[in-house]
Amino acid sequence: MTPAPWRRRLADRLRGRSASTADAGGRTPLVSPASRGGPARRTLRWVGTALAVLLVYAVLVGPDRLGELTPGAFVRIPLEGLLVAALLLALPARPRRTVVAVLGPLLGLLAIVKFADLGFRTALDRPFDLVLDWLLLDDAFGFVRDSAGRAGALGAVVGIVLLIGALLVVVTMALRRLASLLVDHERTATRTVAALTVVWVACAVAGVRIVPGVPVADSGTTALVGAHAEQVDARLHDRSRFTAQINADPFQDAPGEQLLTGLRGKDVVLAFVESYGRDAVEDPELAPQVNAVLDAGTERLRSAGYGSRSGYLTSPTSGGGSWLAHDTLLSGLWTDNEQRHRSLLASDRLTLNGAFRRAGWQTVGVLPAATQPWPEKDFFSYDRYYDAEALGYRGPKFSYAPMPDQYTLSFFQRQVRAGADRPIMAEIPLISSHSPWTAVPRMISWDAVGDGSVYHDDAGAKDDGNGDDRDTGRVRAGYRQAVAYSLSALISYVETYGDDDLVVVFLGDHQPAPVVTGEGASRDVPITIVARDPKVFERIAGWGWQDGLRPGPQAPVWPMDSFRDRFLTAFGSTAAPLAAPR
Repeated sequence: MTPAPWRRRLADRLRGRSASTADAGGRTPLVSPASRGGPARRTLRWVGTALAVLLVYAVLVGPDRLGELTPGAFVRIPLEGLLVAALLLALPARPRRTVVAVLGPLLGLLAIVKFADLGFRTALDRPFDLVLDWLLLDDAFGFVRDSAGRAGALGAVVGIVLLIGALLVVVTMALRRLASLLVDHERTATRTVAALTVVWVACAVAGVRIVPGVPVADSGTTALVGAHAEQVDARLHDRSRFTAQINADPFQDAPGEQLLTGLRGKDVVLAFVESYGRDAVEDPELAPQVNAVLDAGTERLRSAGYGSRSGYLTSPTSGGGSWLAHDTLLSGLWTDNEQRHRSLLASDRLTLNGAFRRAGWQTVGVLPAATQPWPEKDFFSYDRYYDAEALGYRGPKFSYAPMPDQYTLSFFQRQVRAGADRPIMAEIPLISSHSPWTAVPRMISWDAVGDGSVYHDDAGAKDDGNGDDRDTGRVRAGYRQAVAYSLSALISYVETYGDDDLVVVFLGDHQPAPVVTGEGASRDVPITIVARDPKVFERIAGWGWQDGLRPGPQAPVWPMDSFRDRFLTAFGSTAAPLAAPR
């Protein structure tokens, strides 16, 4: 009787395996390779194999969100794992080695992308951008250097490089060990893969979930790769679309005499309060302290003759990337990634600062966190620019912040506003509320601020005791205290140095990191206008903003890129007819 085809193939496979295990003289060993050595070696071999299988499995099903990193997240059958196992079982030895050599590094890259996604979601509440986020490496290095010193930053870089190299090598070796396991136990492996495939299909049809939100029939790797592929495609096509938006500016050619006529003679301060997000005024754990500062400030300013109106803007970023919020607010363009940021800086787009400058204001940039050369200052049309060195601070750092916000505002008053011979428009980022929120300054007498040396004294500084303890409760407490300090400094500045010709616009740049807000928080940030002149509020009566320094839950929410045009229009600017695309 002629043997069945499958028996013939099995016999051929067995003969091939026997030949491959023969010694140099053509003799087949009396024992299999797996049985060589003593019990200890065999145990180590099986432990290594088990770890290899677990590693490949973890790479395929491991979540890319910190909140999903639980034991239940691994109760899955990965479709991609079944396909890889079936492919390795079906291929002859040489093609199988080639597939392992290709798929191993690819699985290692998948692990790296998942780690990157997890990190970016934790810090910025978004996935890693395969096209653009490499540009952030320099900024990340600068942040770590400013927070932990140059040695700490270099150590972090070396550690990351070693981790990436180790992942690529170890995952490739693990896949090779898995392939050997499948071939050495071909019949059992084939039956197991077939059975798991049937289970996968049944679970997919029935929508089985042993753990809520985690389907047993998993195809998450395919979805992740697809999402990043769509992201890459979108980035490659976005540049031309954004360039067209840059050129479509109704205010680009507006003459200076037609801009900002409703603010003539006023000093205008635009203050970005770092990480001041909607959660600061609505989260039950954060809001009591922050709202106490805002509500008390509203009453004190009202007693001094000031009015205030507040609303919300939706920021293009969260957890970090402050420059993207600055770009968006000042240019009137949604700038949510580095490619757009660089395209914007290369253009001649009219910024809000530029509109004030064209209309006759002296424009000033006071940037206490600018510790390196900052070529962007030319794009933002500053007549005068003060970086960290020019601010002349002689006190200690407070965690990330090179100087306290009260010092920044004191310098601005003494060196810029007090001696100005024409109205000032100043952009001032307040950075004491920048992460990691481990040291928060105290409010002191404005007369005592001086060159900042007073902050070397314990009476002038407050360390909340966080140190390196990254417990979530401590982080949230530090954040709450830091935002309250920044707002207190700004309110006190208006009380101390304000007059009929001062208009202050202050807002958050973005929400803090998800360690404070939790994942999926809104990107809304409060924005407030403070002035003593009632005509300022007559101009914005149609905005529907709420009275006071604190916006309530029903306050209007605008996209941040709409603010420039709304502000220019409200205060008397006239848009010129749009020119043909350049």
